[in-house]
Amino acid sequence: MSLRLLRTSLPSSRLWSSLRPQSVRSFRSTAQTYPPPPRRPVSTLFLATGAALTATVAFTYSQSPLHADAPPDDKDGRSPRQPTPLSSLIRSYVVYTVCSIPGLVDLSPAVLSTCLSIPVLKHVTEAIVRVTFFDQFVGGDTAHETLPVLKDLRAENKGCLFAYSVEVDEAEAGGGSKAGEKQPVHKRIVQEMIRCIDVAADFEDGYSKDKGRRTWVAIKLTALLPNASSLLALSKHIIDTRPELPVPIAFPGKPRSTDLDVLHKPQTATTLTQQDLDDLKELHDDLIRICTRAQERGVKVIIDAEHSWYQPAIDAFGLALMRKFNKIPIARDAPAIQPLVYVTFQAYLRRNKNYLLESFADAKADGYALGVKLVRGAYHPYETKSHETRNSAKSRSLSISPDELPPVWPTKPETDACYNECIQIILDEVAKDLSIAPPKGSSSSFFRLFGGKTSQDTPKAKAKSPAVGVLFGSHNWDSVRLILDSLVEKRLANVVGIAENDAVIEVGDEVAERVTMAQLYGMCDTLTNYIVDRTRSSSPMVLKYVPYGALVEVLPYLSRRAIENKSVLGGGGARAERKAAAAGIKARVFGDL
Repeated sequence: MSLRLLRTSLPSSRLWSSLRPQSVRSFRSTAQTYPPPPRRPVSTLFLATGAALTATVAFTYSQSPLHADAPPDDKDGRSPRQPTPLSSLIRSYVVYTVCSIPGLVDLSPAVLSTCLSIPVLKHVTEAIVRVTFFDQFVGGDTAHETLPVLKDLRAENKGCLFAYSVEVDEAEAGGGSKAGEKQPVHKRIVQEMIRCIDVAADFEDGYSKDKGRRTWVAIKLTALLPNASSLLALSKHIIDTRPELPVPIAFPGKPRSTDLDVLHKPQTATTLTQQDLDDLKELHDDLIRICTRAQERGVKVIIDAEHSWYQPAIDAFGLALMRKFNKIPIARDAPAIQPLVYVTFQAYLRRNKNYLLESFADAKADGYALGVKLVRGAYHPYETKSHETRNSAKSRSLSISPDELPPVWPTKPETDACYNECIQIILDEVAKDLSIAPPKGSSSSFFRLFGGKTSQDTPKAKAKSPAVGVLFGSHNWDSVRLILDSLVEKRLANVVGIAENDAVIEVGDEVAERVTMAQLYGMCDTLTNYIVDRTRSSSPMVLKYVPYGALVEVLPYLSRRAIENKSVLGGGGARAERKAAAAGIKARVFGDL
């Protein structure tokens, strides 16, 4: 029994569906398989350029002050969510119209590379991208310039996951280097990570000194090395030397506490070069610096996942950082921010469920808090293609998997099922951490509607250092509803009312310190607002993943993010976002008809 019991009390499921806004229903995924690897037809270049120029003209007109941008008068004494400015609605409409053009999302890296290489078009292209895609998906050029975005989000009871989005060129993974680059930029990026932590901490100090701090920082390990091939080499070493488990886990496997011994103990049998070892030792030291600063300032650090061929190394560093910084109990003089370090679990990997279960067991055995960022995964086409061509002499595949099957599930329904199963596993661990027993009998018996009390209300959790924390990253409506429903079913939250035929739930401080959700900045705002409207807590229950960086630095992020999230941006997702923006424009200009 779940919160959907409330919905089934309507005359029929068809009626329930009819009550949902069209923009909400259209977000539901209908794809049964993942899209094929991207094609980049050069013939689409002129279409892309023309669409972008049209977008710029349309958006330029939207920047002039309009009376419709003024918020409506507050008539009931409350502080309602501020309406989206008309200029932002027009920008969203332009951006998602372009994203709806078939093939254009896959072509975006080639389009940007071509336009930026032509002197006449370079400045025009940068201007177009800045007023459209940059302003839609990026918080600002610097961490400080992103502060207005953070303030606007917090005013709407939303947190922020900061990300300095400078990405590695995949050519470097093959041993190459960027043309014209005099020195590696990884040290500057490390320093920017520390600066980002300070900006996040200074912002949060205005809201909370201890718990409920909702400005976190994401880091990407490939950006912190002079050459990403060193991370690939470490992954190969780990796969070749790691002892087998009694029950095997699919590639990329499960990290061990000994995976990084090669950095500190000389070994004769290793494929790592001395340069690899020096770079990886430096990376380890830099990660310690970053996490030490984060611990001092009370800012959580999220280690992003990347392609599977990097994951054995990324997992090894993530485990080492959790064992050091997430130790339980916390020292008396240390900030009570736990878990401090989160690692990413990708549901599209075949290993994910078993890896998650083993990770919980290891954390309990070794006495550290497990930080989990659960996502579906962003590199499916590349994973399948690389695995299929890994044995080809002409292939440039980076796959290092020894398994016969590819590391990822072949279909999206399998990924969805894995994600939703992991939701239940994680929330069960949260309930155990708070010593909350499973409900007795039907879950409907403990619903608390409109403030009414029952014998199975959520028990008051005792304050203690969390042994588990989770960030659910999802743009999927069904998964988000499952999370909210399961919080009540597992007695982690109470139903306190009904709004627009959905339950409103109250989440206590101890649960809110352990459970958070997130979506990308500039995407799925309808879903983010749904979470805000359906939850009551003293700190935000949802974050926006907000990248920042200079325009030329984040162009690879913008094009790659578009391709990685085609399931959200492409096809129905982009059309739904465009329709929502169009409806908002109509309502702002002509009023609610």
